[in-house]
Amino acid sequence: MIIVTGAAGFIGSNLVRALNARGERDIVAVDNLSRADKFRNLVDCEIVDYIDKQEFLANLDRYRNARLIFHQGACSDTMETDGRYMMENNYRYSLALLKHAGAHRVRFIYASSAAVYGGSDRFVEDPSAERPLNVYGYSKFLFDQIVRRRLAEHSGQIVGLRYFNVYGPGEAHKGRMASVASHNFDQFLADGKVRLFSGHDGWPDGGQSRDFVHVDDAVAINMYFYDNPGRSGIFNCGTGRAQPFNDVASTVVDTIRRLRGEAPLGLQAQIDQGLLEYVPFPDALKGKYQSFTQADLTKLRASGCAHRFMTVQEGVSAYVEWLWRKRG
Repeated sequence: MIIVTGAAGFIGSNLVRALNARGERDIVAVDNLSRADKFRNLVDCEIVDYIDKQEFLANLDRYRNARLIFHQGACSDTMETDGRYMMENNYRYSLALLKHAGAHRVRFIYASSAAVYGGSDRFVEDPSAERPLNVYGYSKFLFDQIVRRRLAEHSGQIVGLRYFNVYGPGEAHKGRMASVASHNFDQFLADGKVRLFSGHDGWPDGGQSRDFVHVDDAVAINMYFYDNPGRSGIFNCGTGRAQPFNDVASTVVDTIRRLRGEAPLGLQAQIDQGLLEYVPFPDALKGKYQSFTQADLTKLRASGCAHRFMTVQEGVSAYVEWLWRKRG
């Protein structure tokens, strides 16, 4: 039996699909469907059971024979201000699962986040580089510290994956927390233009740069550790390449133009023709925003993982084509 928490969510549902492709059917999906529209992510997945996240926590002993827990469930809203909720949902819940995994020798692969780096300009898996800017980042940071202490005494596999900016199929339910690629696609179809933040804190318009990683790549890293039970630790899950938001927006626009039979324009022509515009940087994000992220992949590569990650141009173009097909 394999357990996937957050199974109806973005990365979780793609992970279930990848497990199905490996022939895994004995999968228990754990999630919170208070936002019922997430069920759509599981429609084409094969599972043996679904259980609510709170019921699962209250009945952990039933799952002592699980082979592996993929713990993907969390509140990922970086603007959430209820610290008690965030810590209970992200930290305490994760801690209970970690204790269960340790007691019953269950392999444990969980979702951490690049938000632990916060205001840092270094993105290496070391406490000296970890400076979370919000309670979401802190909830992930604190759990990672517990994991570091447990790694030396835990006999089974524990892997934490620090996801950078993941985008791709299955994120529609995330609303405002969906990727910039998703928002840009919707904006261009609705308004004929996309919007990005103007320059702030020394960055030019649309020049803030992130490590954007396609969900297929994030899933591939999970599957690498699934295939290698002897590997443990906390690892960055990003491309190792920072690209500006301008690259995302420009790729969205030109991919849609191509799908419409129109010629690509490139960034400057898109700006000149009003297809891309910049809006003032929000006051609410000042001091809480990561203007630059770029995963250091040294530790991941040293583990033996040689996976090739898609560029923004490759991944966003593929995602836009998928969204276009979904429109019918």
